[in-house]
Amino acid sequence: MLIWICVDSKDEKKAKLTKVMDAKYWALIDFDGGKASSTTFYEKREDFTDWVDFIIMKDKYESYMDFMNEGMMVLITRKEETIEEAIEAFVFKELDEAGF
Repeated sequence: MLIWICVDSKDEKKAKLTKVMDAKYWALIDFDGGKASSTTFYEKREDFTDWVDFIIMKDKYESYMDFMNEGMMVLITRKEETIEEAIEAFVFKELDEAGF
C-alpha cells in the first residue's frame, strides 16, 4: 500500500512533517509486509498519478476532503514529527482518523 506524508526536506531520516500547505516535498511510502519498504520524494503530489491508499497529515484542522474524495483514508498524527515516527504510529494504529 502507498502512503503520502508532507515533509520539509528529502532527507528521509531528518525530514519533519509539515502541513499540506507548507509541504516542500511529498514523501511516498511504499508500505509492504508490515514495514516501509521504500520512500520516494516528489516536489508535487500531481507528479505521481497512481492510486494512493493513505495520507498522514500533521494537523486535524487542515482541509482533507479532497483526499477523501480521491479515495484515500486520511490519518492525523498526534505528536509524531518525522517520517519514521509517523510510520511507527501507523503500524501500531496510533494515528487518528480524520473526521472523528
